[in-house]
Amino acid sequence: MNHSTPETMSTRDDGATAHPSTMRKATLERIEKSVLELFTSADFNSVALIDVARMANVSLQTIYKYFGSKEQLVAYVLDSALSRLADRMIDHLEGIEDIRERLRKTLWVMLDYFDRHPKVIVMMTQSIPAHRYRDLPVYESPQLMAAFLGLLKDGQHRGVLNNQVSSKVLLDVFMGIFGRVVQMHFLRREPNPLLEQFESLFAMVWGALKNPA
Repeated sequence: MNHSTPETMSTRDDGATAHPSTMRKATLERIEKSVLELFTSADFNSVALIDVARMANVSLQTIYKYFGSKEQLVAYVLDSALSRLADRMIDHLEGIEDIRERLRKTLWVMLDYFDRHPKVIVMMTQSIPAHRYRDLPVYESPQLMAAFLGLLKDGQHRGVLNNQVSSKVLLDVFMGIFGRVVQMHFLRREPNPLLEQFESLFAMVWGALKNPA
């Protein structure tokens, strides 16, 4: 999934003068790792860009050159992480016919991802206000939305999923359950991976989405 179009020759609206995609991969990876570490262990307002620069072993000038602001830096790192998950989700959403099995596999992929990258969802819930989610390119991804909402609409049309509410409400229910469970699992420092509880978790999610009739 493409992140966004490189704009290396002119200043962007966020004040950056180069696009992160033009940065050395190893440097970008250090910055992403530092952002996830810092913004999930401290309040957003207490973390300064110089803290990120020091942990990533880059200059503050480099941070400003490629990201422009703290808000844009966090948004870019979060969008990059979620885009990698979205690519995996799309593959599974489009590859299975049965509605229940497609939802089941999608939840498995998501739990597996966040078991291995728990700080992503913590940063999402702590560092980005909900009304800013739409600023993340992945949230406007036509491929992901077509695949996920298409699945839900198809399930409603077949009478498998609850059709008394809109498909967007079903999506909110799915993501709401998932997001809360993953976030609290990390904050409570639960020792075992969420996938160990997968069957029970999916049974609860399915019970919330299926046609009550």
